[in-house]
Amino acid sequence: MERMSLDPKIAARLKRDADGLVAAIAQQYDTGEVLMLAWMNDEALHRTLTTGRATYWSRSRAELWVKGDTSGHVQHVKAVALDCDGDAVLVKVDQVDGACHTGDRTCFDADQLEIPLG
Repeated sequence: MERMSLDPKIAARLKRDADGLVAAIAQQYDTGEVLMLAWMNDEALHRTLTTGRATYWSRSRAELWVKGDTSGHVQHVKAVALDCDGDAVLVKVDQVDGACHTGDRTCFDADQLEIPLG
C-alpha cells in the first residue's frame, strides 16, 4: 500500500496523542446519530479526505483499516471537520448497515447508563 501524505496545513492543526493519533467520531450525516469512535493517524485522515471512504488506525492490529472492507458496512464520507483544539475529527458519513463491530447500528445504543436525578 502506497504511503500518502496529509496536507501540511491540516497536519499543522492536529494535536495528536503520544501514539500520533486523534479521536475520530463518526456521525450519520443526515440524522446526526453518533455511530462510533475510532482513531486516525495522518495517513488515515488523508485517505479519508481523498478517497471518500472512512479510514481509521486500528490500535489492536497496528494497521490502517478502511471501514467496511471486510464487513461490507461501509462509511461513505460526506464531510470532515476538526474540532477547535485540533485533537478530534468529526467524520459525517452515510453508514451502510451497522457501524459497530457487534453489528449494531451504533456503538452507543447497547448500554445506556442511568443518571440519578434528585
